[in-house]
Amino acid sequence: MTRPFRRRVLYIPGYDPIPPRRYRELYRREGAEQARISGYGLVFGPRRDRTGFGWGVTGDFAGIAAEAEFEVLVWADIVQGSMGQGILATYGQLFRTAWAYVGSGALFRLMRLRRGPVIAALYPVAVLLAQLLASALAGALLGWALGRLTGFGWWLGGPVALALTWAGLHLWRRIDGKIFAWYLMHDYAFTAQDRGAYPPALKARLARFADRIAEVLAGDWDEVLVVGHSSGAYLGVSVLAELIRSGRVPAQGPRLSYLSLGHVVPMASFLPRADRLRADLRFLSARGELDWIDVTAPGDACCFGLCDPVAVSGVEPPGRRHPLVLSAAFTQTLSPQKRRALRGRWFRLHFQYLCAFDRPGDYDYFAITAGPLTLGQRFAGRSHSPGRIARAVNRWCAP
Repeated sequence: MTRPFRRRVLYIPGYDPIPPRRYRELYRREGAEQARISGYGLVFGPRRDRTGFGWGVTGDFAGIAAEAEFEVLVWADIVQGSMGQGILATYGQLFRTAWAYVGSGALFRLMRLRRGPVIAALYPVAVLLAQLLASALAGALLGWALGRLTGFGWWLGGPVALALTWAGLHLWRRIDGKIFAWYLMHDYAFTAQDRGAYPPALKARLARFADRIAEVLAGDWDEVLVVGHSSGAYLGVSVLAELIRSGRVPAQGPRLSYLSLGHVVPMASFLPRADRLRADLRFLSARGELDWIDVTAPGDACCFGLCDPVAVSGVEPPGRRHPLVLSAAFTQTLSPQKRRALRGRWFRLHFQYLCAFDRPGDYDYFAITAGPLTLGQRFAGRSHSPGRIARAVNRWCAP
């Protein structure tokens, strides 16, 4: 009896404080839907290797069996720590982050690539300032009215106005689960806090991720597939660069593959102190130890759709091999009805790469992660998608 194709998937989330079980539930729900649409079989269950958090899945693709075990490489605790900021600290982040991008010239260069993600980056700044203005105006109006009614004027109205302003900001923060302004502010502030350099806690975590992938590469797998989504896409670049530099990819081991999804690489690589990331992009793009496919979509306003992360960062080496830049082509792979249902839900669209497509094309997350072909085999012979943006507009090009 032929042994099923065996894959190990290690998933690096973006800036997300949610526990990793969310990704298991998402995979199971959307995977079942994609299997129904595409006509293959997926059965979800436990893993043999219980290290970390993850799940297992077996696939039946036209009679060809495959097994996959997933593990989430967790950094949600670091995200949660960075989000634990008070109101004053968050507004301090706002001004420091804005200056990091404006003062370095990164903001204006980013706009030459895609305006969608730049507007998404400006969104929390505009919303938080509007919330501050609305809270202050409401507080001042009510404070003035109370002072007039009681005859104490601003002796009473002033403190009331300040208290109501503060209460208004607390209220805005509590309902941020619907508008994501505070969340996104923390996200961009985390990236820009050291002007693009990785903070010590994150550097240590990336080293642990590299160690874990090295352990997995010693196992009996046909493919070890690393998946990085959103800001996890550029973290994956640094993890894999560290892994390969240290000589821990066995020549006769499983095939190492990297799938980057919905990347926001320029938001980090265009900052002046992102020297490590730029060096890692340059290094990884020339290595033969892995296959690297980058998937984005122009319809995802939160990513740099079809922007080649290496080329636009200005670090493309002469012997470049990777990544192959492909479009998820939402206008073709999602029906008009589905697109209407997702209209205005830009955060949900940013996660569409991990979800079912009702008109699936070459990109199928579940066939890639649970099917019987390696990433390189699946996309062999493919060229970059039309519309790829490869012009180097980064000011800080030195690796």
